[in-house]
Amino acid sequence: MKLIETKNAPAAIGPYSQGWVSRGLAFTSGQIPVDPATGAAPEGIQAQAEQSCKNVGAILAAAGTGFDRVVKTTCFLADMADFAAFNEVYAKYFTSKPSRSCVAVKDLPKGLLCEIEAIAEAD
Repeated sequence: MKLIETKNAPAAIGPYSQGWVSRGLAFTSGQIPVDPATGAAPEGIQAQAEQSCKNVGAILAAAGTGFDRVVKTTCFLADMADFAAFNEVYAKYFTSKPSRSCVAVKDLPKGLLCEIEAIAEAD
């Protein structure tokens, strides 16, 4: 197993890592829409979805893989009314249309609107 670490995505805010590569797969932890440089999150679902996707992309890059090799995502929304707006942004990044679960949850860390985790093929 290989630990994935990058300064281009937010550091873990608890007892977990940004991700791991194991047996040819990269597993990212859920990525909330926090800018790793500032620690701040943008306003609105589209801007937050964009930042979450960028954070997932940074972890995938650190693992030596990318969006085109993602096989599964799990997406969490604070409000299912944001589903269409979230999908608009998500579709720009996950163009290979990986398998996905998308659920509404009661709360997300820091009161944010979305979180994304991914599993991708890795070398």
